[in-house]
Amino acid sequence: MIIAIHLIMLNPVLIFYIYSIMLLRHFHFLRSVFLHSLTAFGGPQAHIAMMMKTFVRQYPYVTEKELIEYTAFCNLLPGASSTQTLTLIGYKRGGVPLAVLTLIVWILPACILMGILSFLLHYIDKKALNTDIFKFIAPMAVGFLLYAAVMAFTISVKNTVTWIIMIISAIGTYAFFKQAWIFPLLIVLGGVITNLSKKRIPQVEEKPQKIKWWNFWLFGIIFIIAGLISESARKNDWPDRKPINLFENTYRMGSLVFGGGQVLMPMMYEQFCIRSEAVKEKKNDRNVITIDKEDMYTGMGIVRAMPGPVFSIASFAGGMALKDGGTRMQLLGCIIGSIGIFLPSALLVLFFFPIWHNLKKYAAVYRSLEGINAVVVGIMIASTFYIMKDISLIEAKTVSFINIGVIIGTFVLLQFTRIPPPLIVIGCLLLGYLF
Repeated sequence: MIIAIHLIMLNPVLIFYIYSIMLLRHFHFLRSVFLHSLTAFGGPQAHIAMMMKTFVRQYPYVTEKELIEYTAFCNLLPGASSTQTLTLIGYKRGGVPLAVLTLIVWILPACILMGILSFLLHYIDKKALNTDIFKFIAPMAVGFLLYAAVMAFTISVKNTVTWIIMIISAIGTYAFFKQAWIFPLLIVLGGVITNLSKKRIPQVEEKPQKIKWWNFWLFGIIFIIAGLISESARKNDWPDRKPINLFENTYRMGSLVFGGGQVLMPMMYEQFCIRSEAVKEKKNDRNVITIDKEDMYTGMGIVRAMPGPVFSIASFAGGMALKDGGTRMQLLGCIIGSIGIFLPSALLVLFFFPIWHNLKKYAAVYRSLEGINAVVVGIMIASTFYIMKDISLIEAKTVSFINIGVIIGTFVLLQFTRIPPPLIVIGCLLLGYLF
């Protein structure tokens, strides 16, 4: 087995052959992932709702319980949670090779679009960016979230304890929605509470499986080496150090950020617009990575209207960071930003999930899942109301009635028909164009 692994690592032709076979074998699944990447608007919470429709009901690639478990698990980790969840679906169906393909297919459209934006930003009339075509995407996302919350509720909330956990989680999430610590904190507390009683699920002794550490070692080695080289380049003032610093910055952010894109974007703004600008002025160092505040504002606004992961903002930031070096360097910046931000998410989830899956056979962990799943339902409910507060619903205006119709219509179509989510998204975009 070890010899076979080394042969694969040393033979690019063999790697290409294996991934070609994987592509053909799982073409239908990867096509579904690609369509999902083109229509998944609304951020990670809405992405999970769309996954519930596409990968559970439309095509039963995973069960409802598995998707909720994946969601809860990924919210415990730093990184892009919806990206990690989709990567796990690929991992479940075809192991690490398919997980890698799933990740690439999912992030590529958004990263390409945001990378192109870094090239076209100064050629676009900023007034044209405020197009109304996306005006009904927010109520559509509410409809998706409402659908996912109802689906998850029916299988996760079945007794008094889970009801209480769900309600407290919904209130806590809504009150501290912008705080990165709220999601992992609630999930841990939910698991602890349902684990207090040991009567319902007794412990059955099983021999633990061997843990594979290579993903975690790879994550840590890249983190340390990138940090050391980046710091050495900074101290010794290497003339072409920007790409090195850019990779270290994005990889570090992808490794440490909890709370998704709404936390990542302020972190990038502080790093590339505030701190870097201050260092550049103080030391008169032209090699410091800086991004204009107005440009970053524009990118942060447009990424919310793009399908796919919000972490694709790193593709835009990478391009803007290296744009002074010419077209090739700007393209390199887009690539570095994309790889740097998503690589730690993939390595972490593929390392920790086998451990999590191994631990589930112990009653303590299995009991915790009941509370964790109830917390996920509470998070979905809070996300639904949090998005609704910024949507016109009760004003005596035509747009308010349309928004209510979009929310109800999206939920009804998802719940009672087999209409694919991409068609619902296209319909909402057309509605925004017409009204």
